[in-house]
Amino acid sequence: MSSTASVPQRRGLLLIVSSPSGAGKTTLTRLLLAEDKSMHLSISVTTRPRRGSEIDGVHYRFIDAGTFETMRERGELLESAKVHGNYYGTPAGPVEEALAAGRDVLFDIDWQGTMQIYNKMRPDIVSVFVLPPSVAELKARLERRAEDSAEIILQRLQNARVEISHWTKYDYVLVNTDLQTTYAKLKEILDVERMKRQDKSQVGQLVDTLKADLDALTRGR
Repeated sequence: MSSTASVPQRRGLLLIVSSPSGAGKTTLTRLLLAEDKSMHLSISVTTRPRRGSEIDGVHYRFIDAGTFETMRERGELLESAKVHGNYYGTPAGPVEEALAAGRDVLFDIDWQGTMQIYNKMRPDIVSVFVLPPSVAELKARLERRAEDSAEIILQRLQNARVEISHWTKYDYVLVNTDLQTTYAKLKEILDVERMKRQDKSQVGQLVDTLKADLDALTRGR
């Protein structure tokens, strides 16, 4: 009888979570990273000034505009976008390395970046758009964050009108009325998509092994 087959492996997936600023995507992704140690966070580069609660190399890599432009010209960015007057981008190398190793990669990016990655890696992607339950709640969350001026908050609310119009381009949509409920739904989505992407070729090898072992066992009866 042949030895037990190894657990089937698969290529990693890209989990993209987008939302208007203040709707909850960053909180949700941080919760997921804290609980799921197999998830690899894609660290974006940005020209935006660092907020007091952020750590360089953990939340973003904070770079100047010249460095950003050089990376873009060299084709080193999987996607790039200008948001609220600042540039953001995703270095391509670490993402492909993680996927090839079977690790899932988490993206906290806006709809512009999502559309660019769609054009390059759509089969690898699971995308989730997070909506606020109301504009009043969105505004309150931005104000409670206490990290932006009133002018920036107004700009974010104006941009939210454009951002939410792209919800139909995402695989899943969650309304973040309650954080824990929304987080539970996000984990369910991830579990389902991981199962769907299980490597069918290796599953086939396991099935062949099981059938051969069953034939050998039953012929001896």
